[in-house]
Amino acid sequence: MQHALALARKGVGLASPNPMVGCVIVREGQIVGEGFHQYEWRDHAEIVALKSAGEKARGATLYVTLEPCNHTGRTGPCTEAIIAAGIQRVVAAMDDPNPVNSGRGFERLRAAGIEVFTGVYEEEAHRLNEPFTCWIRTKRPFVTLKSALTLDGQLALPKRAKKSGKRANRDWISSEESRAEVHRMRHSSDALLTGIGTILADDPLLTDRSGLARRKPLLRVILDSKLRLSPASRIVKTSDDDLLVFTAAPLTSSKGRKLQNASVELVRAKAKNGRMDLPAVLKELGRRDILSVLLEAGPTLNGAALTANAVHKLFLFYAPKIAGDNRVPFALAPKLGSQPLQNVQIHQFGPDFAIEARLKKDFPR
Repeated sequence: MQHALALARKGVGLASPNPMVGCVIVREGQIVGEGFHQYEWRDHAEIVALKSAGEKARGATLYVTLEPCNHTGRTGPCTEAIIAAGIQRVVAAMDDPNPVNSGRGFERLRAAGIEVFTGVYEEEAHRLNEPFTCWIRTKRPFVTLKSALTLDGQLALPKRAKKSGKRANRDWISSEESRAEVHRMRHSSDALLTGIGTILADDPLLTDRSGLARRKPLLRVILDSKLRLSPASRIVKTSDDDLLVFTAAPLTSSKGRKLQNASVELVRAKAKNGRMDLPAVLKELGRRDILSVLLEAGPTLNGAALTANAVHKLFLFYAPKIAGDNRVPFALAPKLGSQPLQNVQIHQFGPDFAIEARLKKDFPR
């Protein structure tokens, strides 16, 4: 099952909007077939493994990280292929969170006389597909709030004077190792969400520069109620149908037309007190098959997301630096109550450490 989970992880950036699944077929102590799912391949991991095993699958044990499907979607039921191949035993890590299939795959296999065992490395399998579970049950994306902070809780160091002829001379808070991890996080996400304040302050690209293969570009999403985004910004100049802006401003204004001519998609959304309706934004992203969102923003949007109970996971990088002022705190959320953190983990990235923690553990069925 560990090998099946490792295979499933090869689907990062390639399987969405489907879950990441790995499968291993073992006969007489030897691996005779294996596979993982990529969306463009269409075949599910079980089918890939069965094809690689051929006749050696008969009488073998199939290890899979997710309950085999028992319904017809883009492909036929994996259960029927498993039965036809003569698999003797199926060992699965977790039930399918999809209400259409949950439990039915196992029922079909048992009805055909196949031994079924479940719950092997179940927690690891659940963590692997948290975004899919969230989306398939709620039709909203799984949101990870990522920030880099100083030890005194600031998102930015005091600005130094600009050097002649160069962009704003901004000191990085986090180390190269931490920034490399951020790009891996971007690679595993369907969309990156930020506010216009971050764009105006830093003029970032917000791209996935991990160098790893992905099926579709990282969707860059900006909340910009008054449409202050400049057509001359780097994020607009690098837009290639991968930039989505939610705004309450008229879409037919001169600015709006310039942005749309630059391959920027504008979506009209409601705003209250100058802030975009975040739940409505997440609903629209879910409708577009966005399973996972990485929130990289400033104090205002961080605070709004936490207050709206829209964040599922925190990933906070802390660098051994002191800002010495209180200009850019982590979150502006005066009405935020204390939220218990779950599954807290601490990671090391060069000189930095990061705290990873869950805010919401379960998703309604």
